[in-house]
Amino acid sequence: MDMRQAIGGRVRGLVGSGELDLTRPVGDPGLFGPGSATWAVHGDFTSMMIGGVCSLMVQMLHPAALAGVWDHSDFRRDVTGRLKRTAQFISVTTYGSTEAAERIIARVRSIHDRVTGTLPDGTPYTAGDPTLLAWVHAAEIDSFLRAHLRYRDSAMPVARQDAYVAEMATIAERLGAPDVPRTRAALTAYITAMRPALRADDRTRAVAGRLIRQPSPSLLNAPVNAVMMQAGIELMPRWATDMHGFGVPAAGRPAIRLGALGVGRLMRWALR
Repeated sequence: MDMRQAIGGRVRGLVGSGELDLTRPVGDPGLFGPGSATWAVHGDFTSMMIGGVCSLMVQMLHPAALAGVWDHSDFRRDVTGRLKRTAQFISVTTYGSTEAAERIIARVRSIHDRVTGTLPDGTPYTAGDPTLLAWVHAAEIDSFLRAHLRYRDSAMPVARQDAYVAEMATIAERLGAPDVPRTRAALTAYITAMRPALRADDRTRAVAGRLIRQPSPSLLNAPVNAVMMQAGIELMPRWATDMHGFGVPAAGRPAIRLGALGVGRLMRWALR
């Protein structure tokens, strides 16, 4: 096995893409299709992984999103498994058949219905709450788009960015979140409006620390994982890094971005 096959195989194993059937019947473009903005944004492994790290860090600043992980998830024991399941959901809803996408969305909705609990202040929560679903969706889409603009296509027109936000809004709606943002400007305004509801406490720091310190699946993956983790943290809005207490010195930002760009070129070569 040559180096390209070795790296590509490990990446596919990490996200579980080899376990998926992404074939589509003739005439079925899936939920979006090859010409969509979603295919363009989701088509680059490195920017999606960086955006995924950023997304998780921002999402967990919402007390109910954090509680769902803390109370119900095996995240603290199986970080890789949690990330793999998220990657598979994105892969199937992006590239799979319409039937496969609808099936996995229905499965996630049924899981959300069982995730309920009480916040430390006594407030009840459920993962199926439309308000919470909207926040998780918005933080994720904003992070993916930010990563795409920084590491893959900085010249993506605003109209194309709006198309991506609108396309992905259909996924949020199918999951049970009505009235989600449908343009880049509306997405930014929504996240800004949500900031007063966000918090960072000991549980936030514990979950974030577990994500950062997760062991690499192999020595070969370790340097790449480290770069993507740093790039994901550096990608966060400054207010979010401040809430987490992450110090990202301005002098170190260019090195992080150069490292991530190098990883991107390597991954595109390996996965071609």
